[in-house]
Amino acid sequence: MTRVGAIDCGTNSIRLLIADVDPDSGSLIDLARRMEVVRLGHGVDRTGVIAPEAMARTVAQAREYASQCVELGVERVRFVATSASRDASNAQEFVAGVRQAFAAFGVAPEVISGHEEASLSFRGATGDLRADGIPGPYLVVDLGGGSTEFVRGTDQVEHVLSVDVGCVRMTERHLRTDPPTSSQIGAATSDIETAIDQAAEVVDFHGISTLVGVAGTVTTITAHALHLTTYDAGEIHLSQLPAAQIIDACTSLLVMTRAERASLGFLHKGRIDVIGAGALVWRTIVQRLQRDAGISTVVTSEHDILDGIALSIA
Repeated sequence: MTRVGAIDCGTNSIRLLIADVDPDSGSLIDLARRMEVVRLGHGVDRTGVIAPEAMARTVAQAREYASQCVELGVERVRFVATSASRDASNAQEFVAGVRQAFAAFGVAPEVISGHEEASLSFRGATGDLRADGIPGPYLVVDLGGGSTEFVRGTDQVEHVLSVDVGCVRMTERHLRTDPPTSSQIGAATSDIETAIDQAAEVVDFHGISTLVGVAGTVTTITAHALHLTTYDAGEIHLSQLPAAQIIDACTSLLVMTRAERASLGFLHKGRIDVIGAGALVWRTIVQRLQRDAGISTVVTSEHDILDGIALSIA
């Protein structure tokens, strides 16, 4: 067994997984899973830079995660940074802050490509699917704050594309009022459909047996579809729900006011203002897969890029 620390720093949140990994079987035994909303990518779509306060929040959280890795005797760490860190002109300042935080491990953040991000998500998401007898080919969709990754495969990755639509980016670009107007929703939908068209040219949607959604936006929508009063990862993981039920949950979250969303017991407060845009992205993707692949159910996985990062270390 190897004790590893995996960190996934995205546009909206930073997450930590500390786990013991069996490199032969590829199994993970979780010791700690954490998620904090730091909004690293706030404003990056508009300004092209990481805001000082967002930088400070994220680096402070990185220091806390590094301390926990030391406390739990982690042997190896991998810190992966995604969309906001690819897009920002001052990304090197962020890299320097994280390198200092994880100096004990000699680690700097890897600002990975969308292709590698998708590959890690696929690896993390599909192990349990195969073990549970859920059939491929899979389309794994990792819906983040600044980007969304589409990856097709069964035993291994076949086709991948990352597109620049996500819950934070679409909120900042289009859904500015509370609740959003129909014209704002229409403009956002147009952007999302264009991005899905781009994905479909590279990642063939036809013949997909199972649509799999991963990451916090999708798991939150699934919690709503399941009518949970509190967030329950055990109920959400590997749930298979009718596509129509997921679409209804997306529409419900999209048209709610932020005050109404805040009353939902399963919804993390850091997602209140952006979950509507995320729901619009997921609704549009599910509808497209209904059309192109004839899917009637949607699978949600709690295992994603974070698990893929942990497995990649060992």
